[in-house]
Amino acid sequence: MLKTADHLYLQVADNIEQLIEKEVMKIGEKLPSVRMLSRQQGISMTTAFQAYYHLEAKGLIESRPKSGYYIRFNTRRMPPMPDTCQPVKKASEATVNDMVMEVFNHMNREDILKFSVATPPVQILPAAKMSKAVIHAMRQLHAGGIGYEPLQGNELLRGQIARIALSWGSTFTADDVITTSGCMDALTLCLAATTQPGDTIAVESPAYYGALQLAESLNLKVLEVPTHPVTGVDLDYLDKAIPRHKIRACLFSTNFNNPMGACVPDKNKKELVSIIVKHDIALIEDDIYGDLYFGKERPANCKTFDKHGHVLLCNSFSKTLAPGYRVGWTMPGKYKEKVLLLKQNHSIACSSLPQAAVGHFLEIGRYEHHLRNLRKIMHTQCLRYSQAISEYFPDTSRISRPQGGCVLWIELEDHVNTFELFQQALKHKISICPGRIFSLQNRYNNCFRLSFGNPWSKSIDEGLKTLGKLIRKIS
Repeated sequence: MLKTADHLYLQVADNIEQLIEKEVMKIGEKLPSVRMLSRQQGISMTTAFQAYYHLEAKGLIESRPKSGYYIRFNTRRMPPMPDTCQPVKKASEATVNDMVMEVFNHMNREDILKFSVATPPVQILPAAKMSKAVIHAMRQLHAGGIGYEPLQGNELLRGQIARIALSWGSTFTADDVITTSGCMDALTLCLAATTQPGDTIAVESPAYYGALQLAESLNLKVLEVPTHPVTGVDLDYLDKAIPRHKIRACLFSTNFNNPMGACVPDKNKKELVSIIVKHDIALIEDDIYGDLYFGKERPANCKTFDKHGHVLLCNSFSKTLAPGYRVGWTMPGKYKEKVLLLKQNHSIACSSLPQAAVGHFLEIGRYEHHLRNLRKIMHTQCLRYSQAISEYFPDTSRISRPQGGCVLWIELEDHVNTFELFQQALKHKISICPGRIFSLQNRYNNCFRLSFGNPWSKSIDEGLKTLGKLIRKIS
């Protein structure tokens, strides 16, 4: 039984949210007064207020002056979800750089409302605590950290990462981990270790544009696999496509992928590993959003079910802790020696201070506490953004339902060109990611990705309202 007031208000709020979800309590209906809720639930007035404040922050209820609280929103009334993409006939040469560069040309401007950046902003990250961790690291490291780290990475950090693996049901040691300069560095090393120029890899569709750029830099061909907005990659299609297209490796984000937010069910992850083992190819698993789940438990990853070393798990602390520190890592399984050799040739070692600082932050137990708060914030923002989109965008809009991460995938009517929307939005100092950059097949021109990382504010509300007006104007 939950005993603390902090947990009790969440329990009360969750119960009310379930009643709203099941439409036992309908939109427009008045909620019990704070005093009445206190009596009904046997809780203090303060706890009752906290429960209502929590639901109000999510946008599910609203306070009306001198009247009380009313049901405002139900996620079941959300617009339909985007469609699953159609299969492609053949793999494509990778080339998306020009459009990506145009989209992100304005990212350093402070006057732009950045719905295009798929990272929580620094104001909700523990900057002060990380600064203290850096100072501690300087004192603890030999010569203040100016020397090289071992090739495999900081031992404290690797040990803490192995400890974290227990949360998704796996047992690893520090020796299984190699640190990298961010997740993209980990993906680059792992993809280079498992493929040769001219090989074909499989990716989700739509796919993170960074994965497409990476494939281009390594001279690889790309096969886009149909991907459901909730359950992820189509495993039946993949199983048949691997021998047909001579796929050498798969690069998937199985938990809250970017840009759709899909999360592959754990049973499907187990099946995916079986397919990879059967065909004796590698799976590079990008789990960078895995810690940003909204549910009760962290989803597993494919590495959990990997018994033969075919899965190369990649991650970083860029989306949860400190983007600028560039602290990433990989568990490359049977490809460990190849990855280490590539790292030695590519960068020799990672920066000492950021690794040691993150390792210390994890060691003293602050990371999980920070994650709990961050997940609450991101879940609340997801609901608020989704609610505003359903209110301001045309009724024909479709929107994803991520259960984690920090992005929404929005599908508009077929004739709407979201690159034109991107250009029009820039004139209003708003930045989005047009769907075209997430594919090599000239598709998703009527879709775009929108990040809900920035805390809800009047400017966010106005920005989404402006987007809705622009969509109607070009429709």
